[in-house]
Amino acid sequence: MPVGSVIVVSYNSEAYIEACLLALQRVENWKVILVDNCSTDKTVERAQQVGSKTCMLLNPRNLGFAAAVNQGAQVAEGDIFVILNPDTISNSYALEKLVQPLVAYDVGAAGGLLVPSGEPAENGFTVRRFPTLASMLVQVFLLNHIWPKNPWNRHYRCLDLNYRLAQEVDQPAGACLAVKRKAWEDVGGFDEGFFPVWFEDVDFCRRLRSSGWKIVYCPDAVFTHAGGHSVNSLRFEEKQAFWYRNLLRYFAKHHTRVEVSLLQASVVLGLLFRVLLSLCGFQPAGVSAREALTAYWHVAYRCASGRENL
Repeated sequence: MPVGSVIVVSYNSEAYIEACLLALQRVENWKVILVDNCSTDKTVERAQQVGSKTCMLLNPRNLGFAAAVNQGAQVAEGDIFVILNPDTISNSYALEKLVQPLVAYDVGAAGGLLVPSGEPAENGFTVRRFPTLASMLVQVFLLNHIWPKNPWNRHYRCLDLNYRLAQEVDQPAGACLAVKRKAWEDVGGFDEGFFPVWFEDVDFCRRLRSSGWKIVYCPDAVFTHAGGHSVNSLRFEEKQAFWYRNLLRYFAKHHTRVEVSLLQASVVLGLLFRVLLSLCGFQPAGVSAREALTAYWHVAYRCASGRENL
């Protein structure tokens, strides 16, 4: 029986899937599971060329990241699951080092060190603290763009963390997360309501911590990470809608009604502020003024009206 299983969820990942799976082919005693969310490119074809070691689950439609991970967990073997993004490559002995802390009875999950190819560690992404109302408000009102090292953002993104030290943390990135089977079953896996992506990993870690499990960061477990390829395939309006909807869903689960109401009102105001900026010709790079204006206005309207599906 394998030590555990690596679950890779792909969606239009043809540029990365071969390198990811080839690295996993070299690791012994692990079952590799690829769950493809109805890719329309050559992801499946390139995955099939890597070798027969990979167990492939091909979905007829995009079920979302959370549902696909749960699907992989159902066929996983061993006492440990490692959730790995297709644009993440396991370096030498990274898996072995990542799962070492899970031997402790009260450690339920562990994250490794994510490093872009040839660049420093992804500080601000590799590990984060749980979102607070203050940390989300500075994001919503664009303060992070004006003053990136403000104390709320610095705390949330763990910019004060010593990344060379192993330590207990709130939430490692879902791009590389090892989970003990018992801990996974204890909290019921990922919440599939976070569709198609964003905040499912934050919610999962929050529920783990609330159930008494520890989560640790392992700097010796190094993974090369490209980042964001599936998200970048979404239309601009979809990115806005999914991120804000899942943010509000997360707060509805873990925060008071007062905080949820304040955040919802702030989201609407923040989006309307972005509408004004778009009218003045200020919008994200690569996005037309009309596209940004339409996206911000639609999402603000849906949020203000209380519609569940943004």
